[in-house]
Amino acid sequence: MDLTRAAAEVLEPLGYEVLEVTVSAPGRTRQVLLRIDRLDEQVVTVDDVTGATEVFSLELDRLDPFESAYRLDVSSPGPQRPLFTKRHFDRFHDLMVKFRVAGESYKGRVLRTSSGPAGSANAAGEETGDVNVTFDIAGEERIFRLNELEQARLAEWPDTPR
Repeated sequence: MDLTRAAAEVLEPLGYEVLEVTVSAPGRTRQVLLRIDRLDEQVVTVDDVTGATEVFSLELDRLDPFESAYRLDVSSPGPQRPLFTKRHFDRFHDLMVKFRVAGESYKGRVLRTSSGPAGSANAAGEETGDVNVTFDIAGEERIFRLNELEQARLAEWPDTPR
């Protein structure tokens, strides 16, 4: 069952972007972690977290994806915010990002993004195939295709909300 899609289906109409849904390995009590951001790019408030928790909790009750008890934790993106769309990289340009390409880890400052002709799309329907992200890695400009990034997270937090 795709819990990320399930969360997006109920939370996006309410103005939230689902950044991440992770489920801990079975054990004593399974943990479901949901990270959200606001689609209007304003700061996520306690009321946002409370509302998203209530809505997604009801959806999990309806779907009943686990045989045993679980704990749902909903949070704002925080300092290790995942980045996976062109808009994310545009929004956080000039910040340091830790990312992985072809199994290799990098850390670099986002300089810019650029788009070519229409390419493939991610689960959110955003173009990824011909989107390039340019990083400054130890003083050298390196360009990677967005769809080649296996994982990317902020490595620093901006001084003011973005």
